[in-house]
Amino acid sequence: MTPQAAFGSPSTEALTVAAARRLVAKRLRAAGIETPELDARVLIAHALGSDHAGLAAAAGRSLDATEWEAMTRLTERRLRHEPVARIVGVKEFWSLGLRVDSTTLVPRPETETLVEAALAEIESVGDRTRPLRIADLGTGSGAVLLALLSELPNAFGVGTDTSFGALQLARRNARHLRLGRAAFVVCDFGAALGGTFDLVVANPPYIASDEIATLAPEVRDYDPRVALDGGPDGLDCYRAIAATIPALLKPAGALVVELGAGQAATVGALFSQAGLAPASRRTDLAGAPRALIARRCDCGTGERS
Repeated sequence: MTPQAAFGSPSTEALTVAAARRLVAKRLRAAGIETPELDARVLIAHALGSDHAGLAAAAGRSLDATEWEAMTRLTERRLRHEPVARIVGVKEFWSLGLRVDSTTLVPRPETETLVEAALAEIESVGDRTRPLRIADLGTGSGAVLLALLSELPNAFGVGTDTSFGALQLARRNARHLRLGRAAFVVCDFGAALGGTFDLVVANPPYIASDEIATLAPEVRDYDPRVALDGGPDGLDCYRAIAATIPALLKPAGALVVELGAGQAATVGALFSQAGLAPASRRTDLAGAPRALIARRCDCGTGERS
């Protein structure tokens, strides 16, 4: 089938770039894709090897056969609910262009709340420019760790993950962003880490196992299950983190974790039982508790909201 036929367009009719973008958006909208216009712009730009500005400048020219084929392939992938970031291989997070692949989650905008909470915690006890040691447990693509290092010029970070593929991707992202103040270690959360840290962050799997089938196909069918599955109640990874964290934190150190829906109180209780003092929560743009900050109990602070 020719690309023209696949898109319901006569094979003798040349499509301009602008017309192709509208046609792709129409197909995506009909399939129930939530952001058809935006996705169409990104996919057409990728097919043409262009950016958004170049796409606008080329709006009136006709696509050639190679561009037709590329547009069709990318659109069909999106129609199967493959996330746009996986199709183009890049996702912006904290204004950083991160490479993504099948080994990790696609970084989520709501996870920027975790970065915001961590930076606020750092600033609450000193200047951002001081030397710091940071650990990111379950680093995946390196998104959270690299976002923090981009803001903390004298910090050194360690990212851990059980996936060799994820750590290779995180290393590539660190090199691409010229953030050489990072090391990556294969282990389960903090199990292989030595020394103590000023800040430990984690965005662990927190979806209950039997809820994964109900997730959007972009998540359920394309994110690695190991990066989603938090066990029967979604809390297995928080328990594992709680068991190792107290020994990893400096006396004034803090742990900041991302939360799933409705998990703030339960996770806070788990950390309290492990000898940590839940200190505050930070909400995302929807007003839901998204990040929890906890400190060593010898810091002498109670919970504040």
